[in-house]
Parts: sequence; C-alpha cells; structure tokens
Amino acid sequence: MARTPRPSTSEASETASAAAPAGTETPAGSREEGAAPRTRTSALDRAVQILDALQQANRPATAYEVARMVGAPLSTVYSIINDLVEKNLLARRVDGTIWLGSRLYGYGLTYASSLDYLAVAHEEMQRLSAEVEETVQVCGLEDGMMVVQQMAEGPGHFRVTSRVGSRVPLNWTASGRLLVGHLPDAERVAFFAQHAQSSPTGRAETRPQVLAQIAREALEARLSIQIGESDASVACLAAPVLDNTGTCVFTISIVMPEAKAVLGTERFAQAVQAVAARIEARLGWRHREQEPAA
Repeated sequence: MARTPRPSTSEASETASAAAPAGTETPAGSREEGAAPRTRTSALDRAVQILDALQQANRPATAYEVARMVGAPLSTVYSIINDLVEKNLLARRVDGTIWLGSRLYGYGLTYASSLDYLAVAHEEMQRLSAEVEETVQVCGLEDGMMVVQQMAEGPGHFRVTSRVGSRVPLNWTASGRLLVGHLPDAERVAFFAQHAQSSPTGRAETRPQVLAQIAREALEARLSIQIGESDASVACLAAPVLDNTGTCVFTISIVMPEAKAVLGTERFAQAVQAVAARIEARLGWRHREQEPAA
C-alpha cells in the first residue's frame, strides 16, 4: 500500500505579458514608470512542467487536464504538447490523451547506464531488503525535493511502498534531511526556508534553522530517523552515501510500519548504516580512516 505522499510539481510563477506574443519579451520602454517588470515562463520551462505533471499523475491525461496541472493557458500547453508529440517526447493515444513518449525511454536507459553507482546501490538495496524483510529505497535530490530512484519491496504481507519517481518535500523524510546535510550552514537554512512544507500529519518540522541543525547532526551521525512525520503509520531510517568530497550523493533507507519502529530501531539502524558504508567502499568513496573498527 502506497504511503509516500506525492506533492504537486512546483510551478513557475512567471506569466507571459498580455501585450506580448508568446516567446517575446515586453520592451522595457513600454512599461509604465515604476511598474513592476513582467516576466514570462519559457517554452522549455513549460515543457518540463508538462513532463513532470504527467510523471506525477502516473497516467495519461488530456491537454485540458495538463493545462490545469501546470497552471498554464490551454492554447500554450496545446502548442507545446504538439511539438513534443512530433519529437516523440510525448505520445498521443487513440482516445486523445497524452502520455510520455518512446524517446524518453531511450534517454532514461542511456542515463541509467552511465551511473555505475545506481547499479551498485540496486544490488545492495535488494540484499538489505531481504535481510530486514522491509521495503528499502534509494533516494536522491531533485529540484528541491527528495525523489525515489529505486525501490525493493519487502516480502511481508503488510508493506509500505512508494512509486519510483515519487517526489516528497525534504523536511518530511529521513533521507531528505541527509541529502542537504553536507551544505554550509547558511545554504542549508536558505534551502529549507525555500522548500520546507507542512506535512499531512502536521508533525514535520518546518522551521529552517531547526531543520538545518537536524540535517547537519544526522549527516554527522550517518543516520536519520523519521517516525510518523509525513504519514501517521510510516517510519523511515536512512543512511547517507557520501563521495570523497563529503557530499551526500544519495541515501539508502528502510521504510516500515510505524508500529514496528516504535518497538526498536537499533537492528535496522545498524543494517542500513552497514550497507551505506559498503556502497561507499565498493565505489571507492570510503577512506580507510572512515572504516568502522573491526
């Protein structure tokens, strides 16, 4: 049963000037003295918003629905959709709905094959899931959100799962805090000030200064635990995977029912930390002095 919330894609606030055709800038001299400058959303930005909206909806949609999802005029969205369909980045189905195009699949395969760390993470993720008999995820950072990059479902009858590609505010999750824990203090505060959101349970921390401190401490401890902050019945334990610069490249996490976590998390914490350390070692990212004592 899916538990991870899927927030809407953040949308650009810029709109095209009413006096200027799409794709043109409003001449500075035409603005009234003292009026705020008008900005516009580029066609490329709109195209990305359309692709993001379809990915998050996880189903085909009509052009009208897509326009509502991205908050753009139907005429603008329809024109961009036609361009993307022509280039096979989107596909128009028999019923007229729009879905992701075959060209994206090729891009995805090429991108995935270039990332050796995902292959290593996938193997270790499967091993950890079998060991702890819970759902395990590999998560990264994208556009100010935590994104689920890979997932292995636990074998139990009651499983907490989420769709690969799901994006969640960083302050809701154990992984999210780790992903920015390596940033300088001021950057972490600014990041959370911009991206932190209230969770459905109302239990997720939203104060930027507090989140920045939690993120730093979690990274130093190489462990982050979240229980019931984003969903009243879900808990998560995450460990960071750091490269040689100390940057958190991605996280590996165990997702489980909250009721099980409250009984004790030590075994799960040790398991996820050990796997993160093993991934770093396999990728050549773990220095000898970082190795745990025998």
